[in-house]
Amino acid sequence: MNARPEIAVVVSTKNRERRLASLIESLRGQDLDPERFEVVIVDNASTDGTPALLDYERSAGGLSLRLVGNRVDRGTAASRNAGWRAADAPLIAFTDDDCELDPGWLRALLEAANRHPGALLQGRTEPIPRERTALGPFSRTKKVTSLGPFYETCNIAYPRELLERLGGFDAEAFPGWGGEDTDLAWRALAEGADAVFVPEALAYHAVNQLGPAGTLRLALGWSDAMGVLPRHPGIRRHLHHRFFWKRSHELFLFAVLGALLARRVPPAALLAVPYLRQLRGRAAGNPELIAFLPMNDALEMVAAARGGIRHRTPII
Repeated sequence: MNARPEIAVVVSTKNRERRLASLIESLRGQDLDPERFEVVIVDNASTDGTPALLDYERSAGGLSLRLVGNRVDRGTAASRNAGWRAADAPLIAFTDDDCELDPGWLRALLEAANRHPGALLQGRTEPIPRERTALGPFSRTKKVTSLGPFYETCNIAYPRELLERLGGFDAEAFPGWGGEDTDLAWRALAEGADAVFVPEALAYHAVNQLGPAGTLRLALGWSDAMGVLPRHPGIRRHLHHRFFWKRSHELFLFAVLGALLARRVPPAALLAVPYLRQLRGRAAGNPELIAFLPMNDALEMVAAARGGIRHRTPII
């Protein structure tokens, strides 16, 4: 009879066959005995080669791999809930389907869990080294080098008992993506759980190329995430002046006000100077970004304001 695994890795995936294959390869390369961990992958209605890849990986052996299939896209929160509930281990580690894991990742999380029983554990996340040269204004990756405040699920672990007590991710409040991981962690902290940063637990996040249109679509997609603010007012201290999502949003707002007032009060045009200076720095010699970045800032502000109205909380 096999012993109960000590830690489970839970992944929600959709249509990322190539990235998922790299993640599974990195799990096979963990320096932890395979009998000590299990992997649960929730396929969130993929239409590419993901189902075939998962069937192959399960039949290949050498990895305790459990598959959960969704016929429709249930969102990341619901999928992760299905994943950790299907696991057997007392410690649940979450990562993304576009990550690759350092060989010592699981060992570092287990050692930290032994030192800090009952705590949620946040690991360090860096861009995949070989993809760093692709970083740019139309790419997206994640870099986490300190504890919180958003507690991204690309690299975090929870005791199963804590997840059960909290009811897992709130899939009703966060049906899409964004905000569900932050909400879960702040609810855990409110319950008295400790949060510990584990820099030795290293995950590498893909540098995904979105292109201009994809970057603008992403900017508009953050409305649901604003729901964490009324639930957890303490997050506001991590915002710019407690009201602006980003400093560039404040500068953009003053620039627009300056432009509107300049006809009647010409000195008001000076309100745009701080934003223009920041814009030149962000463009870094790429003149095409001078037009793009204000559009991106404006759409982010629309998304934030829309979410703020929906959740009755001031944010822009």
